[in-house]
Amino acid sequence: MRENGFRRECQPVAPPAGEAWDFMSDEEREPKLFTLTAAERARRVLEPALIEVVELNGKLTELNDALGQVAQRIVMMGGITVPHQKLSMVRTERDRVAAAIHEAIEKIQSTGCIVKDIEKGLVDFPARLNDEDVFLCWRLGEERIRFWHRQNEGFAGRKPIDPSDVGPQESIH
Repeated sequence: MRENGFRRECQPVAPPAGEAWDFMSDEEREPKLFTLTAAERARRVLEPALIEVVELNGKLTELNDALGQVAQRIVMMGGITVPHQKLSMVRTERDRVAAAIHEAIEKIQSTGCIVKDIEKGLVDFPARLNDEDVFLCWRLGEERIRFWHRQNEGFAGRKPIDPSDVGPQESIH
């Protein structure tokens, strides 16, 4: 049975007998395939973690910029007295934020979806449409998954799942 052209049933994926996922490379793992319903369910669960990733990424950019400014000042001034304690605190915070981003992305991707862009909050869900492997595509801020694209395309190649779905109607004043 199909739902908007997508398979309704979700095929469970398990590691080969006697092996654990930790010992398998990404190429050896069979990707999870989502139905539209399962992807929507996963989207609602992972959205808070994705919001956290986007916010942490902004913080990481700020911390990296601060460290870069100190390095630039050192180069331009031919050496200065470096505030070691302050720099150590900034580096520690940067490392903590980077680890938190990594952990949140791992949590999101453990569902079977793929984080494509952490600045925009872009996530793809592997799926099958008319016997073709595709991605259901969702971006943070969109109320639901409304688009898909082929695996060799990207965000620019997004197509509406339902061609009659033109999105929210906004009146122009």
